[in-house]
Amino acid sequence: MSTGSTVPPGVRRVGWGQRLSRWDLKLSPYLYVSPFFLLFAVFGAFPLLFNVVVAVHDWHRRAGMGDFVGLDNFTWVLRQPLFWRSLENTFSIFLWGAVPQLVLALLIAAVLDQNLRVRTFWRMSVLVPFVVMPVATAMIFGQVFGQFGLLVPHLQDLGLLTGSDSPFFQDRLLSHMAIGSMVVFRWTGYNALIFLAAMQAVPRELYEASTVDGAGRLRQFFSVTLPSIRPTMIFVTLTMTIGGLQIFDEVRLYDGGGTGGGKGGADNQWTTVVLYLYELGFGDWQDRLGQAAAVGWIFALIIVVFSLVNFLLTRSISSSRSRGPRVTRAQHRAAVARARAVAAGSAGPLAAGLPLAPADAPAVDADLQEGANR
Repeated sequence: MSTGSTVPPGVRRVGWGQRLSRWDLKLSPYLYVSPFFLLFAVFGAFPLLFNVVVAVHDWHRRAGMGDFVGLDNFTWVLRQPLFWRSLENTFSIFLWGAVPQLVLALLIAAVLDQNLRVRTFWRMSVLVPFVVMPVATAMIFGQVFGQFGLLVPHLQDLGLLTGSDSPFFQDRLLSHMAIGSMVVFRWTGYNALIFLAAMQAVPRELYEASTVDGAGRLRQFFSVTLPSIRPTMIFVTLTMTIGGLQIFDEVRLYDGGGTGGGKGGADNQWTTVVLYLYELGFGDWQDRLGQAAAVGWIFALIIVVFSLVNFLLTRSISSSRSRGPRVTRAQHRAAVARARAVAAGSAGPLAAGLPLAPADAPAVDADLQEGANR
């Protein structure tokens, strides 16, 4: 009797090639994404966890790790008046840069969404400030707001400014406005293209139906466009909040090492939290890496809380504006068909100044609500 293994009839033996192919199909997706996770573990997760160790020790750049101090570094930071002043400066600069940036980005995106000539040229042109290096942007705006720059002499000629020094480097509020203008200049075009991509995804039938019903472009913008791009607005607001609160390059290079020596002004008029962290751990102020790490963790917690509150407020405001009667897809298709029929015949009831019949009332808002519910 033969003791060798036999294969039953009708059953094929699985070869090594097929086994390797199966393993390749199972493992290859993980191998493709593994470089990202390896780099994140080395340059992201490890520094983040190591920062916890630094924050709970008396750590100095020259002497290295000292004694374990627990939460003493955190309490020391919270007792520093300069930390709270830098926190106020950070939120002030953020507001001066974020609010105008959001409004201008929406307006630019709405203009670019129209039928313009050489649309590709205009869409690419708004990205030019974004590709400019932050160092160059800070130097240019520093010269514009300087004593002998482009802006101050003209304001002095008009009698709006007096004195020999530029108020944009002396006054706290004006310096925040100047630094906020750098943020607006650099990031408005980038966010405008994000809004433009969202606007182009809005169905054109919604605009056609609203036009037939007598809605102008301004009404279409507030009733069709904004509700339809609500998720994109929330995303841009969150990313703008996180990035705006971490501003560093502009405030570091604003005065070009002049009145404040790149440290936020002579009286810390525009010192932000990130600049305060840098000077605390690596600058000429003090050699306190432990306290600097504590500043980083405290500020990270503040950003998380502020971003969460901002997200909830933005979502609630957008939901309240887009709240209305729900319609089915069949009602939406019927409304679009009715709008096209009216367009082929005569003007819509709203355009003629006539009231809507009860049966037609849901159809008027059906196309508008469809974009908001997506």
